[in-house]
Amino acid sequence: MQRSVAVAVHDVAPATLAACRELLAMLDDVGASPLSLLVVPHYHYRSVALREPAFVCAMEKRLARGDELVLHGLFHIDDAPSPRDARSWFERRLLTRREGEFAALDEQAAAWRIARGIACFRSLGWPLAGFVPPAWLMSEGARRALSRSEHPFEYTTVRSGIYHLPDWRFERTANLWYSPDSAMRRAVSVCAIARELQRAQRVPLLRISLHPQDVRVPVVMQHWRRLIADALADREPVTKREWARRVRQQDARQRSSAPSADEHEPSRASRARAVS
Repeated sequence: MQRSVAVAVHDVAPATLAACRELLAMLDDVGASPLSLLVVPHYHYRSVALREPAFVCAMEKRLARGDELVLHGLFHIDDAPSPRDARSWFERRLLTRREGEFAALDEQAAAWRIARGIACFRSLGWPLAGFVPPAWLMSEGARRALSRSEHPFEYTTVRSGIYHLPDWRFERTANLWYSPDSAMRRAVSVCAIARELQRAQRVPLLRISLHPQDVRVPVVMQHWRRLIADALADREPVTKREWARRVRQQDARQRSSAPSADEHEPSRASRARAVS
């Protein structure tokens, strides 16, 4: 499989459009195309995406360029009951600061939100292949809801990799992202990025995940520009949808070329001759 890089802009919504435009301008400047844009239809319970003509126009221009639009939750807010154990608290409060919307939802609540997101995309005529839960966190109930959705999703991603749907075959990837809100968080992010770049040497797909808050810190934007330019020097840019389809096609080719059990089984006449 060819070494590729999937660059994604998270939290794309009317409320974040100004910051997203800055990210997109930088990405266009370094030639990172096509992109996966992770759209939140009702970000933080604020303006609804489909009712914002300027936002809809901006997204349709990106579609025309070859970018992919991905469903990224519905509200991007974790309003489920508070965490009850240390691991959940760490994931839902420290890593994500109450934005892991699908981290603790039951199946019914998750299904309702996924269905509302699908309806938003359909009303706008936007193609939809992928679902990415905010903060890459997904409860068992959310997984069941996604599996039982009437929409034929092709993939979903978590922090460490991509699940190819509908069979949930997991593929590990490398994934770069920043937590830019403080000097300490930025330092931890730099270390995590260095570790992920080591992982990237062993996997065909490198994911680069940018967020609107990245534009607030010039040093973060400068680092992103260098990292993305380096990735593009020896990897082909793809959308997540394109990557998922390539993997599915490769799997299909391997299945079709694999010898069947009958090809390994001697014929009845051959067995009879061997016995005699």
